[in-house]
Amino acid sequence: MIPVRRAFLFLALCASAALPAPLWAQGTTPPVLPEQSVPKAVTVPYDEKLSRLAEVLGSVHYLRTLCKAENSSEWRGRMQQLLDSEAKDEPQRKEQLTAAFNRGYRAFASVYTDCTQAAIVAEERYRAEGATLATEITSRFGN
Repeated sequence: MIPVRRAFLFLALCASAALPAPLWAQGTTPPVLPEQSVPKAVTVPYDEKLSRLAEVLGSVHYLRTLCKAENSSEWRGRMQQLLDSEAKDEPQRKEQLTAAFNRGYRAFASVYTDCTQAAIVAEERYRAEGATLATEITSRFGN
């Protein structure tokens, strides 16, 4: 067994001797690669409320479309306006707001398949919540 260990040790020593000297050095720093242009996530103090507003818009859009209300596509348009004004050049924020809108839409799509009185009441309450959120955001953070 000992000759096999010696042979292995000898091969390992020869292989390490063949390595260039900079790889032996302690504390060498790896070469600096050019930094990729990944946009940093921008957070604003009202992002949570804005995300909730997007979720409410998705819910109202689904419920109004389900109940065949006038201007049911208006809510999707308002969401697009929100995206254009708040996250135009910020893809991560745009993704977050879009996900919130879709979450609100799907939440009611999984519950209501027909326009019922409960769906109408839910739509009215969500519109009221959306109006409250919009007022709070603009009064506290708006120009």
